[in-house]
Amino acid sequence: MEAALSDRENAATIVAVLDVGKTNVKLSAAAADGAIVETLSVPNPVLPGPPWRHHDLDTLSEWVFESLASLSRRHTFSAFVTSGHGSGGVLTGADPDAGDGAMLPMVDYEQPLPADIRDGYAPLAGSFLDRGSATMHGATHQARQLYWMEQREPQAFAQARWYLGVPQYWAWRLTGAAASETSFLGAQSHLWNVAERRWAAIVSARGWERLMPPFAKAWQRLGPIRPELVRRFGLPDRLAVLAGGHDSSLNHYRYHAAGLTDFTVVSTGTWIVGFSGSTPVDRLDEHRGMTLNSDVFGNPLGGILTMGGREYSQIAGSDPPTDHVPLDIAARLIAQSTIAVPSFGEGDGVFPGSAGRGRILGPSAETAMERKALALLYCALLTVECIDTLSDDRLIVLDGSFLRDPLYAGLVASLLPYREVRVNLAAYGVAAGAALLAGQQTRRDPAPLTLGVATDLKELGTELTRYAADWRNLARAGPGERDEFEPTKGSFHG
Repeated sequence: MEAALSDRENAATIVAVLDVGKTNVKLSAAAADGAIVETLSVPNPVLPGPPWRHHDLDTLSEWVFESLASLSRRHTFSAFVTSGHGSGGVLTGADPDAGDGAMLPMVDYEQPLPADIRDGYAPLAGSFLDRGSATMHGATHQARQLYWMEQREPQAFAQARWYLGVPQYWAWRLTGAAASETSFLGAQSHLWNVAERRWAAIVSARGWERLMPPFAKAWQRLGPIRPELVRRFGLPDRLAVLAGGHDSSLNHYRYHAAGLTDFTVVSTGTWIVGFSGSTPVDRLDEHRGMTLNSDVFGNPLGGILTMGGREYSQIAGSDPPTDHVPLDIAARLIAQSTIAVPSFGEGDGVFPGSAGRGRILGPSAETAMERKALALLYCALLTVECIDTLSDDRLIVLDGSFLRDPLYAGLVASLLPYREVRVNLAAYGVAAGAALLAGQQTRRDPAPLTLGVATDLKELGTELTRYAADWRNLARAGPGERDEFEPTKGSFHG
């Protein structure tokens, strides 16, 4: 969309934010306080192999540079910064102007691994502190992608100059300056030990140090845009390009920049992702979906993640109603003990051994609205489990797509009466956090932030408490124990 200059823009510094997601890529003009002025978006293109399924960086490069030129004609940018998902990087040559700069194609992390790559990598992955997570599905981890490249394309691998995370790849393409950054490497790359602030053992064991550039802070200026790109695309020649960082870490940073302390933030979408800077490292359990991430300052962030959005879709169906779920429908499902129990995806999530065991117990959810209500109940219970597992923080902030239906936040607040549950209804949280990086060294006052209060659904009373207890017992039960659930009595006898 195109928008006229607003009063906010005229009075504020404008930052160009490139947000590289797995499915879509967005380029936004954002005010320095994080408010989004204009956004352009495009699907993130993927091509089949050989040598593996990969992102079409060449096509995406044209879109990024042309879109930045277009936005630059409507907005006066002071900085450019990229956020990116933590499961991808690019093995590059020395020349950022040689095609897309990649020595080998950027791996699409959702594809299955060849058996020999999976089995060969496993003993190299190191300890939990080296990995920061359990070893996840497909080609998720950057170290495993590097191993795949090294095994399949040894000649090209030997000629490579840098390995760059997604945000730092785009900064390099624009400036020619290569950098590593802790929040991105701390996103389960299996390359960086966050707790000990050192490279994971696999890096030295494989001789990969030569590929790793010096570290820069996420807000650090790497340079202006290269003259070749300025001439070819009409880009602003003095635009400061920042190093950038991991998308979820930047979303966490927006709350830090607003002055919040001792809080847990839970973002919802394809993944339910929880972060807390208060979680001690020894509390983290990789078998329960817990992770060790890094904030933009290099400090440990306790994390937890599970594919709640994918499970929501499997329970609600492919085309759930857009209307909000009436409370009486949720109350009826609770009263009759219609319960969806984990896990509906390929992973265990926060319940070890539950992968592929998801099922609906009790009377069925017949209508589309009932199925949506059941999906929201399931995701709210899953969120509460994530929060209780992750931290003891009193302040909980919810953001993301689940908030589109107020039932979700109401259920979470009702199930956490001893916490202070707040909601952030503003979209583009990652882009807002990225834009706020531009003011990190000059900001004197907390960044503005408006949080709503989640409504406690007192109407559900003790029935909701009973339902949640049954759900948790069932979620932790073995396959045979689940058969002992008696829905008509509304209780679990495992």
